Amino acid sequence: MDDSSNADNTFTVRSVFIIGPDKKVKLTLTYPASTGRNFQELLRVIDSLQLTAGYKVATPVDWKQGEDCIIVPAVSNEEASSLFPQAYPDQALPAHDAAAQPIVHSFRRPAMAKEA
Repeated sequence: MDDSSNADNTFTVRSVFIIGPDKKVKLTLTYPASTGRNFQELLRVIDSLQLTAGYKVATPVDWKQGEDCIIVPAVSNEEASSLFPQAYPDQALPAHDAAAQPIVHSFRRPAMAKEA
C-alpha cells in the first residue's frame, strides 16, 4: 500500500510569502500547523524591507522601527557622509583599508516618507 495516500501521514503547514513591488519574493516563512505565526515579526520584516529598499542600509538583529540602522559595508565613508549627513555628525566615520574587514557604521534611521 502506498503511504502517500494515507491522510494520517500528511502534514499541514502554514506559509507566509512577502512579495515586493518588483514582484520578487522577499521572504518566506513556513510554520508547522501546531505553531502560531508571529504577526509582530511579520510587521517588523515589512518595516525593514520598506526601509532597506529605499536606503543603502541593513537592519540589525531584533531591529524595530525607529531604532538605529547599519550602513551597508559596500558604501564608502565618503558616500556614507553624503548619503547620510545625519549619521552621528559629531562622530567621524572611521577610515578602513578596503582589503580589510569592512567597518559597520551605525546611524539614526532616516525618516520614512509616511513619517515626514
